[in-house]
Amino acid sequence: MTTEQTSPDQRYAAFRHKSFRSYWTARFLTTFAAQIVSVAVGWQMYDLTRDPFDLGIVGIVQFLPSLLLVLVTGVVADRFGRRLIMTLSSMGEASCALILLALTLHGLTSPLPIFVVLAVFGAARAFYGPASSSLFANLVPQEDFANAIAWNSSAWQTATIVGPVAGGLLYGLSAEIAYAIATTLMLAAALLIFTIPKPAQQTATDKPTIETLFAGFRYIWGEKVVLGAISLDLFAVLLSGASALLPVYARDILDLGPWGLGLLRSAPGIGAISVAVWLAGHPVRDHAGKIMLGFVAAFGTVTVLFGVSTVTWLSIVALALLGATDMFSVYIRETLIQLWTPDEVRGRVNAVNGVFVGASNEVGEFRAGTMAALIGTVPAVVIGGIGAIAVAGLWAWLFPALRRVRHLNSRE
Repeated sequence: MTTEQTSPDQRYAAFRHKSFRSYWTARFLTTFAAQIVSVAVGWQMYDLTRDPFDLGIVGIVQFLPSLLLVLVTGVVADRFGRRLIMTLSSMGEASCALILLALTLHGLTSPLPIFVVLAVFGAARAFYGPASSSLFANLVPQEDFANAIAWNSSAWQTATIVGPVAGGLLYGLSAEIAYAIATTLMLAAALLIFTIPKPAQQTATDKPTIETLFAGFRYIWGEKVVLGAISLDLFAVLLSGASALLPVYARDILDLGPWGLGLLRSAPGIGAISVAVWLAGHPVRDHAGKIMLGFVAAFGTVTVLFGVSTVTWLSIVALALLGATDMFSVYIRETLIQLWTPDEVRGRVNAVNGVFVGASNEVGEFRAGTMAALIGTVPAVVIGGIGAIAVAGLWAWLFPALRRVRHLNSRE
């Protein structure tokens, strides 16, 4: 791996910009709150139905809005203020958490109301994603892109470390407390986002047509480096994602309680944040494409290890390694997408990327839940990990331009 150590000032280059500091904090709060909701919903659902298939449904109902709205969310992010879109979306997510609180207080006897609320939650996230991914590129100069992406990922990963643990502890106290705190944090994030000064943005001004709606797809299809990077994540994580099955591992395989589920969910974040902080000071300087493909294969390998483990400490280590290997590919992929995409179509490209990421996560959870119901939890995870290894090898052959990408500070 080719990296180069940077000076302390360069390590924190993105934080020299006040708007990015506010953005980073808001992103952390939003993700932290979403993790609390995720742990609470997962445990509440499994307590209610004891069916892993329902855990898969939790993922799919959150993904469908981003798929159905992909032609709208990207255009909105390119035509309107991305800061305002993020603010309104965060308020929408807070409303959903508040409704989950009300449903819990009323008493749940069916998972259907939860599915409905999560669908609305997914719609808010569908608008939040492209605006968020596009906004931070307007908050730092191009030379700080890679550093900003590392720290931007660290906000998400830090929240995934402490968020699930907090969610498990809060759910152990009561689901009501978990949802109430999540609501408060999301509202705080919305307020913080709104205080960010309006950044410069190359807004699309042409009259909306079918052609402009599909501009993101057209650009991605024509730019094979971007297409390869986005689709690699889609298929690798779709096949190997196992997060939806963590409640099954916590309760039935490792014999852990809600706190243990939070610990399992936090383990990938521990590995990922460690790598993100390291990358902020040791950015990838050469052979970026090969490094990304190699770590996708490693991601599949540690997924297999987690799938077969019946020992708590080994499972936690495997999940930490899973997060670490994934962070390398996320860092490289997101840098490539920002660097190779013009600002005037960045919202639409990020909307498509969001659908691919959503498919790899939410549809991956549905895949995992469905396979677990059909063939068992452990075989579902192991087969998925093997599939991710195969995808890395296949993409190295299908996308030679991606494999040949060397640098993350220029298009070469």
